[in-house]
Amino acid sequence: MALPPRAPATRRATATTFTALAVLITLGLPGPAHADGDDPSAPPGSVTTSPPPDVDANSPGLKLADGATLAPAKVLDIKSVVEDLGGEERREDTNSDVSFALQAEVLFPKDSSKLNPDSQSRIQAIADEIKAQHATTVRVFGFTDNLGSYAHGLTLSKKRAEQVHDRLAAALGSAESGITFEVRGYSEDYPIADNTSEQGRRKNRRVEVTFPRGAADGNNA
Repeated sequence: MALPPRAPATRRATATTFTALAVLITLGLPGPAHADGDDPSAPPGSVTTSPPPDVDANSPGLKLADGATLAPAKVLDIKSVVEDLGGEERREDTNSDVSFALQAEVLFPKDSSKLNPDSQSRIQAIADEIKAQHATTVRVFGFTDNLGSYAHGLTLSKKRAEQVHDRLAAALGSAESGITFEVRGYSEDYPIADNTSEQGRRKNRRVEVTFPRGAADGNNA
């Protein structure tokens, strides 16, 4: 039975948001199998106008064995991703963490670890979110593309992470004293895009700031 074609994606003017919610109820029955790397025929949550298939209510495969019970419902992680149109800033929210990824070009001059003036407002916004979440642990990690030597990238990514940490600490003020920072540089390790194109390399040159969600999230629920 063929499904209708997918509707084209809508480009938003300022940001794109992806939210995934999965609720799994285990019956002890095998689900549909997909080959590794293959996508389902339609994305989760898609709407189809095709009539439902006929189901035999008396089929033995739909009945629980004697003495069997349903497993408890399990809610999987919810993940929301917001990225500005140019891809310069990306925010990911899960049930447990908040993560910001800022492209190096919006923070530093080329091949430099000196923050530019425009970086202040972006880092201040992250500091405000850290305060709102009452975070006590903040990870600041730097990354580069694969151009140049690995050793140079390691030094540059660490210095950039340290600079963002210093600016964050200043923006947090007295709240900084109760926060443990982890500051690291990873050079070209852990790319998030293809390094064979400049567009991909630009995404890989980044600083990520990650911290756990705190009491503020529960208060706003």
